[in-house]
Amino acid sequence: MFGRRAVQRTLAGIGIVVALFGVGAVYSNRPLEVEAVQPERNVPIRVFGLGTVEARVMSKVGFEAGAALSELHADHGDHVRKGQVLARLSLGEQEAKAAKARAALQIAEVNIERAEANLEKTRAVLAQRQVANRRRQELAGRSVVSEQSAEESARDEAVAKADVTVAESEVASSRAQMADARAQVQFEETLLGHRTLTAPYDAIVIERHKELGTVVKAGDPIFTLIANDSYWGLAYVDEARAGFIAEGQRVQARLRSRPQDVFTGKVARIGLESDRSTEERRVFIRGDNPPARVFLGEQVEFLITAATLAEAFLVPEAAVHGYNGHEGMIWTVEDGRLNRRLVRFQHRTEDSRLEIVDGVPERAHVVARVAPGFRVGRRAQVSEGKGP
Repeated sequence: MFGRRAVQRTLAGIGIVVALFGVGAVYSNRPLEVEAVQPERNVPIRVFGLGTVEARVMSKVGFEAGAALSELHADHGDHVRKGQVLARLSLGEQEAKAAKARAALQIAEVNIERAEANLEKTRAVLAQRQVANRRRQELAGRSVVSEQSAEESARDEAVAKADVTVAESEVASSRAQMADARAQVQFEETLLGHRTLTAPYDAIVIERHKELGTVVKAGDPIFTLIANDSYWGLAYVDEARAGFIAEGQRVQARLRSRPQDVFTGKVARIGLESDRSTEERRVFIRGDNPPARVFLGEQVEFLITAATLAEAFLVPEAAVHGYNGHEGMIWTVEDGRLNRRLVRFQHRTEDSRLEIVDGVPERAHVVARVAPGFRVGRRAQVSEGKGP
């Protein structure tokens, strides 16, 4: 009797286990309800970039000579015009050199006048000696004067010609000396001009680096200037996202100091060299409506509209397995059963969704979210979900 009871209990236990396995098998093979990707229209593809406010034209200006600062006519925040005097160095020594050079030029001018007068004199003497020589040569031919007198007359003419040649060389030498004196004046006055610092363009003074009385060396920066209306944004964009960025594309920007405001602009330039360590590309943006006051170096968030998709299927990146930048595996529902497909992607949205461009057969549904229990061949029902 006890043996019969043990067998009954064993059979009952086996029955319960079989029943549980059956229930589990039925449960695990029940049709899954999945949410499918729906087509979307006019989807903007925006690329995020973090950067700063910069100036397209910025100069650290200084003197081409060294001396003590004697005048300063600009300060931080001033607006200056092209050619406006910003600062001067002490002029005493260089003014004296310029005055000396001008005096040397006056001496050279007097010397050339004297040489030219002497040339006129020697030419007049030569003309007189030539007339006298011709007359004596005629008289000597008629034996009116002696041969010695004729020879002396010819010699005097030759001496007069040599004097003219010497006078002409003195004039040429005086002219060369005057040219040298003029060049020296120009040189000294140029050096004198180097002691006056002027604005190279219409600008804003960002910083003044030196104060009155400071002895500066040639090339030391005195002011930092930026050209008026030359502000632009510098965005650093991941190389993996920068491939579709082009000049002229629209940009939205948010300054760190004004996160509630949206400023717009366009891509003005794309750097031709990426950063080798951060693997980022530099994108320069010119604003349409910059704020009234801009601060260089301020952090800015940029959203660059690289494309607008007329119609697209976008799957969340979390639902893609093995994504390598252009391909990956996704789940699909085909004829009511789950399947896996290798598909190709192109664009990626700012909220990490990928545009499917190839690899999905007709009438197949792309699964938007992967859930536990997914396996190839399992039955599935597509819900009327929204596009992710």
